[in-house]
Amino acid sequence: MDHTRPKPWAVLTVTTLGSLLASVQGSALILSLPDVMLGLKADFLTLLWVLLGYLLTSTALVPLIGRLSDIHGRSRFYNIGLAIFTVSSMAGGFTIPFFHGWDLVALRLVQGLGGAMLFANSTALVADAFSKEKLGTALGINQIALAAGFVLGPLIGGSLTQIDWRWVFWINGPLGLLGLYWGIKNLPRDKPAPEGGHFDVRGTIFFLIGLVGLLLSLSLLAMPGVQWPVIVTCFVLGALGLIIFSRIESRAKHPFLHLELFTDPRLALPNLAAAINALARGAVLFLLTFYLQGPYGLNPFLAGLATAPFGLAFMITGPWAGALADRWKPIHLMVMGLLISATGLFGLGFVEAHTSYTILAVLMVLMGAGSGLFNSPNIRQMMNRVDDRHRGVASATRVLLVNGGQMVSLAVVFPFVLSRLPEDVMAKIFLYGGGMSGEPLIEASLLQGIREAFFISFALTLVAAVVSLLAHRYKEGGPELN
Repeated sequence: MDHTRPKPWAVLTVTTLGSLLASVQGSALILSLPDVMLGLKADFLTLLWVLLGYLLTSTALVPLIGRLSDIHGRSRFYNIGLAIFTVSSMAGGFTIPFFHGWDLVALRLVQGLGGAMLFANSTALVADAFSKEKLGTALGINQIALAAGFVLGPLIGGSLTQIDWRWVFWINGPLGLLGLYWGIKNLPRDKPAPEGGHFDVRGTIFFLIGLVGLLLSLSLLAMPGVQWPVIVTCFVLGALGLIIFSRIESRAKHPFLHLELFTDPRLALPNLAAAINALARGAVLFLLTFYLQGPYGLNPFLAGLATAPFGLAFMITGPWAGALADRWKPIHLMVMGLLISATGLFGLGFVEAHTSYTILAVLMVLMGAGSGLFNSPNIRQMMNRVDDRHRGVASATRVLLVNGGQMVSLAVVFPFVLSRLPEDVMAKIFLYGGGMSGEPLIEASLLQGIREAFFISFALTLVAAVVSLLAHRYKEGGPELN
């Protein structure tokens, strides 16, 4: 890789623009789903695959992309990923009713490949461009894009859907082309990897079999009507694949995925804290969506706007925490952030059907502010504990664990909370909102499930704080990966 760190702030704008594009697309798409369902004559199950299919591929492929990027060039893979994301998104606007939405599912899987290329390389490119003394500031600014998606997505999605839902996909065309031009112009030129480009094919195959099997079983767990034998079969195949992978990797000269990232506490503990935090908050926005559109009675557009305090607080505290992490010990910010988030989640455990929105907004601000305080210092801690030759795979591993935590969270919450709803009521709430008048018993059951899920998220956030404290026992600078 090229380590001369040319134009660091230009590199930061490139990666931030790409992250913003992916983040806005996700939250804008949710608001357009009712129109997508009608326009493509799709059913509710197909729409779930539109959402989960992207997350499945972008999570499963990110370690492979990270490893290939370390060997063949992070800038090259980032730009290719942005091109794939843009083209597949544009194509999503041309899907037709004949396939009842499954052509859109296929394109979302391709879009997930592009997303994996963006996610695997974004943090690594920023870490390459900035010195350790300024890395926290840069990572904090980079995180603004994720928070901005929560704020801008509902506005963009709601506005464009009023014209035509297809514009939710088409808008990514000019923005993606602009980002691609800016990336080609400003990202550093790649150099061959020092290790000569060795690649562990056998390890890669079994890793993908294992990871896809496990992630697919989690996705199916969230799907209504899927038989347990199918879920168990996917899970067993996934577990066997990862067992065989670990045996291969332990003897590989040039491993596909360095096991030290999971076994050495200097690297494993920061990753574990991020994964537990993702598990705690992965389903929170979905829970808030069902709460706001169900018992609270809002339509999808207003429900999307109602969650804006979370993203706004994240946007404010994220860059600030990153800058402070360059001068203070990151542990103080991470633990403080997790405790603040836990306070917000604890408060949400007491929501009622008519809780004041002022109270809800304050609780969402606490969650967003806490997430911003934790996120960039945690990434900085991880990046400073791995040598620069392996930043791609280290960054990808963190993305894998965070996305995996979110998928586990969704897989647990969907059947735990939504099994209390008849499928037609669940689809109505998710797609159209407007409350649950005439169904007081179902509403009470749903509220109870949502409150219990928030309390579980509260407990997991406290566990993440304990793990972060354990990670602080180890100094910066980590093991030299082979």
